[in-house]
Amino acid sequence: MTSATRYLRPDVIAQVQRLDLRARFIVEGFLSGLHGSPFQGFSVEFSEHRKYEQGDDLRLIDWAVYARTDRFFIRKYQAETNLECYLLVDTSASMDYPSQAEARRVGRLSKLDYAICLAAALGYLMISQQDAVGLARFDDRLRLFLPARSKRGHLMRLIGELAGVRPSPDRSDLGLSSALHEMAARVRKRGLMIVLSDFLADVDATIEALHHLHFRGHEIILFQVLDWTEAAFPFEGLCTFEDPETGGRLTVQPDGLRSAYLEALRALAERYRREASAMRADFVQVDTSMSFDRALVQFLMDRQRRF
Repeated sequence: MTSATRYLRPDVIAQVQRLDLRARFIVEGFLSGLHGSPFQGFSVEFSEHRKYEQGDDLRLIDWAVYARTDRFFIRKYQAETNLECYLLVDTSASMDYPSQAEARRVGRLSKLDYAICLAAALGYLMISQQDAVGLARFDDRLRLFLPARSKRGHLMRLIGELAGVRPSPDRSDLGLSSALHEMAARVRKRGLMIVLSDFLADVDATIEALHHLHFRGHEIILFQVLDWTEAAFPFEGLCTFEDPETGGRLTVQPDGLRSAYLEALRALAERYRREASAMRADFVQVDTSMSFDRALVQFLMDRQRRF
């Protein structure tokens, strides 16, 4: 692992204090990883392709070739249109797990920290590619709407807004769906909506709101951001679990819940994945232990396929 690519690791990024540096280091680590990919032993299938070189426009990477070969090649012949994208960041109470204070004490990222870092990195990457990016922040309702722009100064405002985000104490099961409906009503120009949330909300209401976005002509990528302990459920011994949205508590032996919990989590993801597929959208599950490059690759592959 190079000194640059190590910044794709959440535990390393957690040691960096400034969000603008976190975003820059994540993107630079991602680009360094692309440039360092092993090309030896692969014969290019098309004369219109050449190997990726550092500094190349990421929009020209042929992600279909990457999906087949795990190698990065540039398409020489195709120019891309600029994209208008919105980052929708969930700051509701359930995203504050573990609490930001506890996460910093142990040197890792909370769900909200991870989502903020990913949003900042996506914004940095998009504006560097001349795409326009906007920001929406919501908890029990939409709290911030920043229209999409493509200027470098706009990136600093976007990162500044993200850096000031704090988890909301407000509790609601309908905040996500409410925010999605409002975005569908506000944003008239067709674009890409990237939602970063744990999706631990009213599923039927959320899916109805996603269909509203789709009906308006928007493309959609859903990133379900979980803490690694939510994804693996490694708890042992008598534990008290608290619902961050309702405040309800349950004291149990986790061994008796593990199988049912993991099955419920799998079923939730599968339902979102199935509904997303019907809308030509994507549902991607990430957790706070995962390298950031997975999400960046997903965004770039979707961008090329859709636009």
